[in-house]
Amino acid sequence: MTDLFNDIQPIVCRGGKVFFLDQTALPVETRWVEIDSVEACWDAIKRLVVRGAPAIGVAAAFGMALASRVVQESGFEGYQARMKESAEFLASSRPTAVNLFWALARLEKKIADSQDRPVPEIKELVEEEVLAIQRENEEVCWAIGVQGQAILRDGISVLTHCNAGALATGKYGTALAPIYVAKERGLCVRVFADETRPLLQGSRLTAYELSRAGIDVTVITDGMAAVVMGKGWVNVCIVGCDRVAANGDMANKIGTYGVALLAKAHGIPFYAACPLSTIDLATPQGADIFIEERDPLEITEGIGGRATGVKAYNPAFDVTPNQLITGIITEAGIVYPPYAENLNSLRGKR
Repeated sequence: MTDLFNDIQPIVCRGGKVFFLDQTALPVETRWVEIDSVEACWDAIKRLVVRGAPAIGVAAAFGMALASRVVQESGFEGYQARMKESAEFLASSRPTAVNLFWALARLEKKIADSQDRPVPEIKELVEEEVLAIQRENEEVCWAIGVQGQAILRDGISVLTHCNAGALATGKYGTALAPIYVAKERGLCVRVFADETRPLLQGSRLTAYELSRAGIDVTVITDGMAAVVMGKGWVNVCIVGCDRVAANGDMANKIGTYGVALLAKAHGIPFYAACPLSTIDLATPQGADIFIEERDPLEITEGIGGRATGVKAYNPAFDVTPNQLITGIITEAGIVYPPYAENLNSLRGKR
């Protein structure tokens, strides 16, 4: 694995203290926020200090570790009850990204499986499991990059939407991981980054980390994607995703559905990239995915202008139907249609 991106990590633990890189301040300011309680973790996830489905899962895991440290009950049942309360609280922060719930469930299972141990020992096991989740996330993202690099070639142009790079994961990214692996192997890849309104994660974050990595990146407004596709400047689209339903429908940052439609119209392959933990076989189809709606002020008084006396509709995500998705890049390989059958075949690999 390359060390090129070690300085771009959204979550670090030093000396037992947990710090989140404040992504609301990037790229103007590099600011680290110390997270010292489960409440501070919830707030950081809600306010997008940390964001991106895999990174949210890791963040919630650290929130559980912080909660564990302050539990006073010495008996297992009391300890488990307090931890369940913390898990339910963290789960309420952002409801769409399934990695959040996956990480919480994994830690709750670790606790349940350790009920015969003394509580101080269980607390140590929780801390170890959190670090394992973070470490495995880094390894998984690199593996996604290796799998996805197979669809790239020297001189290729990729369009991506929002940020699914190192800032959205434990390291390396999902949608950007194939690009990083391609660079590591000497390939030249050009990237068009949609700015991604209303919070501009593409122009603020994707362009930031790609440029730091020495990758040729061009920022375009969301409304320019059709133009660059029409000019033949885009060879493939790769985006991240926050939840994949059992039938292959997937939720990602608002605007992804439109990019997929444009790619279909222009005959451009459209891939989603995610860890297996993002695949939610318990959700039958995209219509069953709960879509988070955020404060309308992010639009009416957000970055780029101010509109007064009007209403605003601000869903954070949209759902791309499976028929628009060429393939789903995972650490176990690229999944192609029929998704209902092929995603289910991965059940034992999760």
